[in-house]
Amino acid sequence: MANRTDPSAKSIRGTNPQNLVEKIVRSKIYQNTYWKEQCFGLTAETLVDKAMELDHIGGTFGGNRKPTPFMCLVMKMLQIQPEKEIVIEFIKNDDYKYVRILGAFYLRLTGTDTDVYQYLEPLYNDYRKLRRKLADGNYALMHVDEVIDELLTKDYSCDIAMPRIKKRWTLEATGSLELRKSALEEDFEEEEEKEENDQLDGMDDEIHDRDYYRGRSPVRERDRDRRRDSHRYRDHDYDRDYDRDRDYDRERGHGRERDRNRDRDRDWDRYRLRDEKDLGRDRGRDRRERDRGRRRSYSRSRSRSRDREGGDNRKRHGRSSMSPRRRDGHDEHGTREESKKKKEKKEKKTDGTDHPDPEIAEANRLRASLGLKPLKM
Repeated sequence: MANRTDPSAKSIRGTNPQNLVEKIVRSKIYQNTYWKEQCFGLTAETLVDKAMELDHIGGTFGGNRKPTPFMCLVMKMLQIQPEKEIVIEFIKNDDYKYVRILGAFYLRLTGTDTDVYQYLEPLYNDYRKLRRKLADGNYALMHVDEVIDELLTKDYSCDIAMPRIKKRWTLEATGSLELRKSALEEDFEEEEEKEENDQLDGMDDEIHDRDYYRGRSPVRERDRDRRRDSHRYRDHDYDRDYDRDRDYDRERGHGRERDRNRDRDRDWDRYRLRDEKDLGRDRGRDRRERDRGRRRSYSRSRSRSRDREGGDNRKRHGRSSMSPRRRDGHDEHGTREESKKKKEKKEKKTDGTDHPDPEIAEANRLRASLGLKPLKM
């Protein structure tokens, strides 16, 4: 019964207010001695006394993750759900800084987006020191404005996940929240106005002194006229030198352009000659290949016709010279064939048609058909 939420409490963000704390941390708080002894039976009025006794803030610490009294009081506020006016009084309390942080933490968990920005942003001007217990049990020094910045910008604080809120510029665009005005804005404006006035006064005094001293001394006026004349002559000399340099640059530019055109023409002639040479080389190669192919085809046709004529002659000669003695005597026929083969081998060796290189053999056949000597290679 001691851990149940007040029946008159309203749901926050669609759930039980105590569910804003994670279940593990909530169970740690229910088992803590401070929760059982000091937080039992507290009301919104008696809660203030316990909050004034706080001397540090923090979430859980130690090996068993023991909760701090600050977390137990936050859990008690979620359980009893005090009124909004009481929470705002907690935040506006200037005497007790831990009471202020307790109210700001509770408002960040349960308040609307507009209320969070409206009541927590003024606390940026509070620079008082705070003690915070870390997870290892040691203490660290912080300030009130740092804790407020953590509540507004971070997702976790004191081991509790902060509910998501809208960005400030979104609320300003919709008109739900006014533009933020810094507490130091008036001081900045006064300083800027003062600096501008000092600068204007200094410029007026300088102009007045310069005019006064310039118009008073005739020697200074004579020096000023002499300097003006010297500047005029120097400007004239400068203009003359500038014109001479410009003419020289123009002439040099024309000469440079002429040299550039000459180089371009020379390069173009070189490229053209090289292209013509390559073209002539390609044409000669094509002509040689065409002549070689023509000679090959001619030699093939001549060799075919010669072979055909030789075969016809042999057939005719064989039919006409056949005798009974040739039919009967095989030795005479064999010797005749061997002598014929030897003769053909001699002719082949002498005309060079049996060369291993086919091109040379083809050329020798062609030369033999034309009555020329064979190539000896």
